[in-house]
Amino acid sequence: MSATPNSIGVSADTGTSTPTEISEEEPPVRISIDIVAAARSHIAFLRAVDESEWLHHESNMLESIRRYDELWMPLISDLTEGSTTPVILPPFDVQWVWYCHTLNPVSYRRYCESRFSKMIGKPTIFDEENEDYAVMRCKGIWVQKYPTEPFENEVDSDSQYPDVRNEDLLIEMKKQRLLKRYKRFLCILQKFADGCPRLVPAADISLLWLTHLSYPTIYAGDMEIEDISRKMVGVWEKVMEEEVGATRKLWESIYNQPYEKAGGQMIMDLGDVVSIKPSWEVSNCDVNTKYKSVMPRFLLEVCVHLRYTPMKVMQENEKKKFLRLRVMRCHRELKMDKPFCSFPSDSWQKTWHLYCEFGTKGILLDLRLRGGRCFKGSSSKDMVAVLWNDLLRSPSLTLESKLDQQVRVVVSITPPAQAPYLFKCVPDRVTDDSGAMISDVVLKMNNYHPQEGRWLSRTVLDHAGRQCFVFRMRVAGGIWRRGGETPSTVKREDRIIEIREGSWSYLAGTIGRVPEKLVGTATPRELPDHQTAAWCFSTGDELTIHWELPSSAAAGLSFSLQNQACPDSSQMKLLIGRKLQYQTKKPNSLKEKGKQSMNNGQEVDEEDDDEGFLTLVRFTEENPIGRATALLNWKLLVVELLPEEDAVLALLLCVSILRSVSEMRKEDVGSLLIRRRLKEAKQGARDWGSVVLHPSCSSDISSPHLQPWHWNAMAVTAAASNGADNFTKQPAFTYSPVEGGDKLYKRGIIA
Repeated sequence: MSATPNSIGVSADTGTSTPTEISEEEPPVRISIDIVAAARSHIAFLRAVDESEWLHHESNMLESIRRYDELWMPLISDLTEGSTTPVILPPFDVQWVWYCHTLNPVSYRRYCESRFSKMIGKPTIFDEENEDYAVMRCKGIWVQKYPTEPFENEVDSDSQYPDVRNEDLLIEMKKQRLLKRYKRFLCILQKFADGCPRLVPAADISLLWLTHLSYPTIYAGDMEIEDISRKMVGVWEKVMEEEVGATRKLWESIYNQPYEKAGGQMIMDLGDVVSIKPSWEVSNCDVNTKYKSVMPRFLLEVCVHLRYTPMKVMQENEKKKFLRLRVMRCHRELKMDKPFCSFPSDSWQKTWHLYCEFGTKGILLDLRLRGGRCFKGSSSKDMVAVLWNDLLRSPSLTLESKLDQQVRVVVSITPPAQAPYLFKCVPDRVTDDSGAMISDVVLKMNNYHPQEGRWLSRTVLDHAGRQCFVFRMRVAGGIWRRGGETPSTVKREDRIIEIREGSWSYLAGTIGRVPEKLVGTATPRELPDHQTAAWCFSTGDELTIHWELPSSAAAGLSFSLQNQACPDSSQMKLLIGRKLQYQTKKPNSLKEKGKQSMNNGQEVDEEDDDEGFLTLVRFTEENPIGRATALLNWKLLVVELLPEEDAVLALLLCVSILRSVSEMRKEDVGSLLIRRRLKEAKQGARDWGSVVLHPSCSSDISSPHLQPWHWNAMAVTAAASNGADNFTKQPAFTYSPVEGGDKLYKRGIIA
């Protein structure tokens, strides 16, 4: 008899297996600061440091150290009375030096005591408004005390390097280039770490530890600095395998829980394993909220740890048991199996590590037995459902449950964070000037008045297969009459592209009309050079494409993107290929599987993976070295973009480039001649990007749907048609003469 989950953790065969919250017993460790609020402020500070490229130039860094050592520390020392720290903050560059110095608490304490005969503490300010006030208050004192010293660091990058007296500070700064769990970790350090190798802090513990360290007087009062520092690995130090194993073993023996969790892994060199870094950076704004048809994506990180308790008398069925993980929604095809024999009994094992869309709702853990009816297949013996909403209600974002009284399961997540938008364009029917599909249905509704104009149309779908936009490319004008008139191609400057927001308004079956709201257009500019194309976008941007001859494929393409409001071409660039965070080197295991992947009987060479990819990079004062805001594949018409990037601009770029390259190369490089909707996977069966495996647990699963889409874009888009013809090859569709034959569209697109 198979088991079905009646509710969270209820099994029809074995009764209740309810996930429970992890014990939150308070460790006996004192922390005299709101460490969570401080951590939030800490993250904001580190983000600001990361975005301030000037801060890391050698001359600026040396000048910052001089200002800290000669100006700031004497100033704050004079203002510090007893244990009371004045509520002022130094200039930003000095704050960075101060922060780096405090990360070595022993050195910092010796420095303060030898020079000022007391410890110099930091004010505990955790909100931006009070920080601004503290800086302005400091500026008034600074100007009065040092009238010849500017408050801000005004050294030019080309100026002569100042002398540095404190070499230790310089070393600490260069290293920086490269609440329960925290209390528990400190408790282990204080009581149980003697005689063990140095302990390795997990990422979440390391964040709180660094935050704690950056308030030296508070840290000194809370901790025994000399003992603690030598017992743990610093954030810039090399991690040894022995130290990792010892940390896990000690934590598990004391707390009987897995040490690592979602968002709290140990930071170490993973060798050939590639760490997927989803673009989960919190954006200040989402410019796409103005498009009502666009729904945001939210991703969370999921870790599943297992521990097996073997029975005293080993049953023969134990070898046939295995555990299957599935998600409740969005990716019903997903089935990941692990045999019982692979679960350790003496430690916790991170069995699955993945990223899931919040829309997947949760995971199902199904304990199954091989050899069901007729000795084939398998049957369910126990099942537990873990919902994201239940995990979010848990203070630690962690739940524990049991399966078959033998397997302990701990599931942890990170809070959902807005993820990049995903869009793909799929072929659809030809439309007329009014936006209606060319069809006898529309002809009858128009009292048999011929439909005028011919536009190639594409439907833009999001990650879940929802219709978000419709874009059209004007190809021909005129009407079709039997035995008489036929549509003819329009002039090149009239072959505009338009994007409309929303979904088709269907009139009968699959015959419909485009949405009314026009949100973007691209108009071609006439240029004398046939190897150059230019487009003017309604967004105010201008795109120029040049193809260097002789050249094969996209190797000779170059792009220039400018905005009329910001003529400086350095504000925005299109880089060929997958760059910055999209430039991912695959693990060796995946390389071997991907060297020759079969795609409808054709081999795909991974060396050509970058063809069709462009990275949109924006340069601002906050990001002078550039920030990748979108990844485009103009050949496949697929887009991934951050919430801060305009979806319409990205789509206009994709379509106009494909249109121009097809004309330059005199071939249909992106299947623009297809004029019918292709068959796709059913919604919810394998939604795009709904589940992505971390490489550490993906070695035995090579499905492209469980990897970042740009690792194998061709396979993802081709497989979307459920085994139909390759997306890049035109199926044998029969088109009516009313729509216009291939010659018409070849003249309008390729000629």
